[in-house]
Amino acid sequence: MGRVKASPEAQLRLLELADLDAELARLDHRRRTLPEIAQLEQIDARSTELRDGVVMADTELSDLDREQTRAERDVEQVRQRIDRDRSRLDSGQVSAARELSNLQSEVESLLRRQSDLEEVVLDVMERREAADTRRTELVTEQDALTGQAAELTTKRDAALTEIGEQAAKAEASRSTVAADVPADVLTLYDKLRAQHGVGAAMLRRGRCEGCHLTLNTVDLNQIRATPADEVVRCEECRRILVRTAESGL
Repeated sequence: MGRVKASPEAQLRLLELADLDAELARLDHRRRTLPEIAQLEQIDARSTELRDGVVMADTELSDLDREQTRAERDVEQVRQRIDRDRSRLDSGQVSAARELSNLQSEVESLLRRQSDLEEVVLDVMERREAADTRRTELVTEQDALTGQAAELTTKRDAALTEIGEQAAKAEASRSTVAADVPADVLTLYDKLRAQHGVGAAMLRRGRCEGCHLTLNTVDLNQIRATPADEVVRCEECRRILVRTAESGL
């Protein structure tokens, strides 16, 4: 048993301290585990993925735009060559059978080439349309998440404000209660609280409410014989034991 002393009234204040510290711990846990915090973290992670996706989509669209421009330019060049060759054919400038046959063959070849290039253009346009649709979907989801994040932030901030107000009241009450406890007892209490989470517990019907173990007869007799102004501790968990009318001594 220790030799720290405090009036029975001051020792009872330790139970109030323990209740207030438990309340502060609950508030701190609630503050750290608000569901809105986890949801906002998920939204932030998804938003990062979406931003990256939009950048990739923009890059793909830019590449496809260049590809489409090149393909359309190729088509236009072939079309111009076809027009020139047809003009020569229609003008009657070519009279030699061999040259006429070669020119007609070239026009046919260019027409096939034009058809192939137009297929390329159509393919690029289809891929661009698909890429643009994907980008639109990403941006739409981004906008939806922004709205959700705003709502969750409002809820989180309101919850944090409420918790902060409750914690401030508990802290104020704790300061008032702690002022009634001798400094050496308060130091011991805070040390034990840091070690065990609970610094003081009631002795109720021969049982420590801190570790929930029933004290043996020898320990109970020793506590019974200890002066009321001497602080006693549980032999099992070493927390401060506060004696009350319910202690069963």
